[in-house]
Amino acid sequence: MTRQLVFVHGRAQERLDSIALKKEWISAWKTGLDKAGLAMPLDESDIRFPYYGDTLEQMTEGRTADEAARIVVRGEALDRTEEAFMRAWLQEMQTKAGISDAEVAAVVDPVVRERGVLNWGWVQGILQVLDTKVPGASGASVALATKDVYGYLTNQAIRDTMDAGVRSAFAASAETVVVSHSLGTVVAYNVLRRDSDTHGLDVPLFVTLGSPLAVTVVKKAIRPISHPSCAKHWFNAMDERDVVSLFPLDSDHFDVDPAIENKTDVNNPTENRHGISGYLGDPEVARRIHAALIA
Repeated sequence: MTRQLVFVHGRAQERLDSIALKKEWISAWKTGLDKAGLAMPLDESDIRFPYYGDTLEQMTEGRTADEAARIVVRGEALDRTEEAFMRAWLQEMQTKAGISDAEVAAVVDPVVRERGVLNWGWVQGILQVLDTKVPGASGASVALATKDVYGYLTNQAIRDTMDAGVRSAFAASAETVVVSHSLGTVVAYNVLRRDSDTHGLDVPLFVTLGSPLAVTVVKKAIRPISHPSCAKHWFNAMDERDVVSLFPLDSDHFDVDPAIENKTDVNNPTENRHGISGYLGDPEVARRIHAALIA
């Protein structure tokens, strides 16, 4: 049987429907294949694209991505657990970006400054500094990414719905190349790790693009971490300037056996260095997917 391809998406900022979003992914992959001198090795109709955009909207109570992000950046504090999750993620991002506490203190009001780092105003201050100091970074997009991952990891009903959608994309007894992006890398990882044996999954190549799996607070939520037994090879690609994917999935940040192959020199031209078009448009990423499908 010919190997099948499954794309697992994150959030589309443009609120695209399933058909438009799938076309965007395929178009980006074709761009990368063209750069590599290759053609698509399967028909578009044979690419499976489980869509859970409606579930993502539930996480933001039906608001658009932009509206939801603005609420996080400028609105009232979240519940304590979600606030702690976002604060831990952003403080790690702050450290990587070389943003000092003094720079954050300079943009928050005196009351927030007096309370110190363990308050919601400080979190919003980090987002403001990211907007101005880190090229291509968007405090709003970072806020929404952290909110999405938190919602998936902590809401059982949402997680079950999204996992079931991804699981249903696998054809029985078929070898399946899995390509995932952003939040989708967390979803795909969870499905592959949990269902490797019970659902007989066979994945010759698992690709993660712009993945937040190595962010410490995410890693803690999914521990113990492991290499899904159904995945023969795991290939992770990132742009080191990606505002969501802070670290490679290497032995220092995501130590599993067998080790994950990392490509950290992607030049993602999208505004926040995180867009899927910038990853699938990379010729080496495109070539790896192609090679796994024809092997």
